[in-house]
Amino acid sequence: MADELPGDASAGSVVPGSGSTGETEMKAVFKSAWPYQEDKMNLPVANVEIAIPFYKTIMGFQVVSRKDSPFKSAVLGRDGIQMGLAENGGDPAQEGCFFEVDDVEAAFAELKSNGLEQEEADFRIDRHGDTSWKVFFVVAPDGLCYCLGERQS
Repeated sequence: MADELPGDASAGSVVPGSGSTGETEMKAVFKSAWPYQEDKMNLPVANVEIAIPFYKTIMGFQVVSRKDSPFKSAVLGRDGIQMGLAENGGDPAQEGCFFEVDDVEAAFAELKSNGLEQEEADFRIDRHGDTSWKVFFVVAPDGLCYCLGERQS
């Protein structure tokens, strides 16, 4: 597992050739997604069509597919990971995802540059088992809460 956490390689790929400014290309790679409860492919929202623009504009996801049955839903993708929004009657305030990113500070900078209306990231270190994560939280307009975290060595 230690070989999965080189840090140097992924950090170098975040802002290639941009020197110390990083203004132009501060993009994080979303490496994986884990739901808070059961299913990252059926995260509840009241209205999929109203929810999608936040994920596209702010979070950098693209719509992969849409369905109208058994209820309206959309699959969103970014950097090889997927999540789904669904009008399934669930409570968005009780659900969301944890996204592992390669650079949590670049992730916050990217979301801010995309229009996220959150002044501070309020980074903190959380432990899950034997792993420490530098994390911040974002609550989408639809009520879903997201934690973005970078594994710490």
